[in-house]
Amino acid sequence: MAPDAITLREVLPGVPDTAAGRSALEVATEYCSPALLNHCVRSYLWAAHVGAARDMSIDAELLYVAALLHDLGLLAEFDNHALPFEVGGGHVAAVFAAGAGWPAERRRRVAGVIVAHMADSVDPGADPEGFLLERATAFDISGRAPEDFPADLRSAVLDQYPRLGLAAEFIACFEEQARRKPGSQAAAAVRSGVAARLAANPLEAR
Repeated sequence: MAPDAITLREVLPGVPDTAAGRSALEVATEYCSPALLNHCVRSYLWAAHVGAARDMSIDAELLYVAALLHDLGLLAEFDNHALPFEVGGGHVAAVFAAGAGWPAERRRRVAGVIVAHMADSVDPGADPEGFLLERATAFDISGRAPEDFPADLRSAVLDQYPRLGLAAEFIACFEEQARRKPGSQAAAAVRSGVAARLAANPLEAR
């Protein structure tokens, strides 16, 4: 690392160090590919930055767990043939949260945040964690609103959590979802050109 390189500790609030957070990271590490795992971690880091920049009051542990588990529904082990991947993944996260001892309302919240990340927009007043995860994943995949993520932050995050083969892997997953679930948000994203947006994302060029 260069002497003047920015570290994550300098530009971001810390990752929640809780039993549920550590377990969620273990689950994501076990089931996700390295590229998808890094995407999930980056999604939390981008979300945490936006939340801090806006001085939002959020449930950081819930947001972290949701970010780490938000793409489990894309994986063969958790894919639901009848439900959009974000809905199926939300159910998986709710079961995880039950095992972590979370009360019913918080279990529903983590599922709802995962569903919300595929929405076109989320009201930050009604669902602050859903808003942040939607903004974070939209930036990481499609490069949306790059002005919200300064260059030093991008460098620090990508140095620690590189993109690896995310583009090809992610598009393959979405195209498979679109083929089997043509009414899903994933299918709508494929039809609207998510592959081209991902390819043009400045994060891919680094």
